[in-house]
Amino acid sequence: MTMHPIISALKHHKTTVVLVALEIALTCAIVTNALFLIGDRVAAIRAPTGVSDNELVWAQTSGLDLGQGGKAGDDTAADMAALQGMPGVESVVTTSGLPLSGDMFSRSVYRRSGDKGSSLDNVVEYMGSPGMLRTLGIKVSEGRDFLPKEHVDYDPFKKGQLPPTVAIITRTLAEELWPGQDPLGKTFWQDSNGKDALQVVGVVDHLLNPQINNAQGIDRSFILPVAMVRGGLYVLRVKPGARGAVKRDLPEVLTRIDPLRMVTEDHIYSDTVSDFYHGDRAMIWVLVVVTSCLLALTALGVVGLSSFWVQQRTRQIGIRRAIGATRRDILRYFQFENLLIVTAGIVIGSLGAVGLNLWLMQRYELAHMPLAWLATGAVVLWLLGQLAVLGPALRAARVPPVVATRSV
Repeated sequence: MTMHPIISALKHHKTTVVLVALEIALTCAIVTNALFLIGDRVAAIRAPTGVSDNELVWAQTSGLDLGQGGKAGDDTAADMAALQGMPGVESVVTTSGLPLSGDMFSRSVYRRSGDKGSSLDNVVEYMGSPGMLRTLGIKVSEGRDFLPKEHVDYDPFKKGQLPPTVAIITRTLAEELWPGQDPLGKTFWQDSNGKDALQVVGVVDHLLNPQINNAQGIDRSFILPVAMVRGGLYVLRVKPGARGAVKRDLPEVLTRIDPLRMVTEDHIYSDTVSDFYHGDRAMIWVLVVVTSCLLALTALGVVGLSSFWVQQRTRQIGIRRAIGATRRDILRYFQFENLLIVTAGIVIGSLGAVGLNLWLMQRYELAHMPLAWLATGAVVLWLLGQLAVLGPALRAARVPPVVATRSV
């Protein structure tokens, strides 16, 4: 198929062609970024938490301040014993947090002893009592679990306590501390003065942070073995069928141990994960609706333009049919013409998509859009354009030559 007749025909409708190309460009810029955001959020929702989502129930309590006598609700050992005795409960631990649970503690760690310039900031610190990995279902991909003797009495907010000497870290943190190296046996520090050294004894592939943001990332964290996390979370591993009953009875069990405290949180963990991503799911649906409406309007514009041109070019179609053009030739003509217009719009729209993404990065701290998403947007619009022009093109191809020539 020669380009000259198509280019010549488009030159006679410059204004219309420009308006349609600009409509496609605007659609391309918006749809490409929307598809990127949808894909990014879907990937985040599908990211493994690193724990057994469907087998955990967790709770947190708050005791009354009794002044010099301390706080009511400090008998953590008695709480754990009572929780362990509940029907359906397999094991109980105390932790400083859970993936996607909200509250977290982050700190700076140091690659080299006494070197402040070797710091890595905003690293999430998890602490857990004996059996934490087994109860939560955390899988160690390299190295080992903590030994019983490695669990020590430690509270990061109290002075004078010696921290643990070993840690289990995530794969992400290992790559940031020692890129391309085996992290097992290596040491990092919690203090810029070369104190509080931690030796890596294990690595986990997945363990999401309690919160996900640009500062802490997704899973840049490490786990410390402690004897007990007072004021932390009680995490219960239960049989899947018993989760509802355990959650229902849990507040009463803890209140029976100490009436002078409140159970401030009690959740089935899978509900915690679902609630965390509630806003992301809502955003996905909004973007899907907006994108669908925009694509529908663009398709209607292409259909209307193509139908108008088919009606205007009845004589030209008839002449081409009379001199030997087949129905397939007519169909290909309109499809290729549409392809040229859509491609021009995509080229302009791709530049707009990059600019829009840069603006969103500056204003809302969104991630950089990989160029592969530009190709995705282009393919969507090419397919949309070809589907939209198919109906008018088929009508043009069905025009008999004798009817077309009589319309002169």
